Amino acid sequence: MTAEQQHVSVLLTEAVDALAIKANGVYVDGTFGRGGHSKAILAKLGSEGRLIAFDRDPSAIEVGRTIADPRLEVVHAPFSALDEELARLGIDAVDGVLLDLGVSSPQLDEPARGMSFRFDAPLDMRMDTSRGQTVAQWLADASVAQITEVLRDYGEERFAHAIAKAIAAARAGGAVATTRQLAAIVEKAVRTREPGQHPATRSFQALRIFINQELEELSSVLPDAIARLKAGGRLVVISFHSLEDRIVKRFMRDESRPAQLPARLPLRAAELPAPRLRLVGKAQRPGADEIAANPRARSAVMRVAARAEARL
Repeated sequence: MTAEQQHVSVLLTEAVDALAIKANGVYVDGTFGRGGHSKAILAKLGSEGRLIAFDRDPSAIEVGRTIADPRLEVVHAPFSALDEELARLGIDAVDGVLLDLGVSSPQLDEPARGMSFRFDAPLDMRMDTSRGQTVAQWLADASVAQITEVLRDYGEERFAHAIAKAIAAARAGGAVATTRQLAAIVEKAVRTREPGQHPATRSFQALRIFINQELEELSSVLPDAIARLKAGGRLVVISFHSLEDRIVKRFMRDESRPAQLPARLPLRAAELPAPRLRLVGKAQRPGADEIAANPRARSAVMRVAARAEARL
């Protein structure tokens, strides 16, 4: 079974339904992955519809370019490049944006990517293997304070400082270059861990999020996405980590509230700037059947909002 076949898109039907697709609309899939959501969107588009699919993983781009559909444009770029890439393509506004965050199953399951301690592989973790620094390269020069900060802020790791010191001590005897090396170092440094969770889980997650700047990418794309949405256009975001979901939740909440102006300013409510978004429904999670079929779906949360006013 290939990596493409192993990948299962989470909340597939729910996410595509949430986009409220118009047959001849223009849509963005910010994370093509192996094309699950994109193919479902294309199935609902008419002949004049258009889908722009982003991904920074060269393997995902290879899959996307095998789809012979003139309505699909595959872009090798992070979704933070949404604004400039849409401008390059001559697209002023879109009818919907879907962001399926986090790491894909093929990235976790391909040993060479170095994202999992289940395999002994080079400590890479980059989503875009064609550019940027690997985790091994970063760990070679990072200070104890820097490693501590990353493990604490991106992994919510209680033993961040102890792990950072252990990594610094281990690299004195040679580079920390493989996943198994790192997992063993963390396992010795972590005194206790939640039942059923490997001691290195939070550290691997933190380093992956950091090296790919996942939270910064998300914070960057959200305002660009709503700026490009047509009135009534939908923003659909599926997150898999509490830090991601917190960013999405706060952004949608803040953008759906009236502007906060100084007290006693002589303005009527009708004169206040209108919110740019309106929330659509409540946060949605996968059902028991989907989780049973795909355990990696268990942490997923989907939030939906719509553009509340015409773009200027």
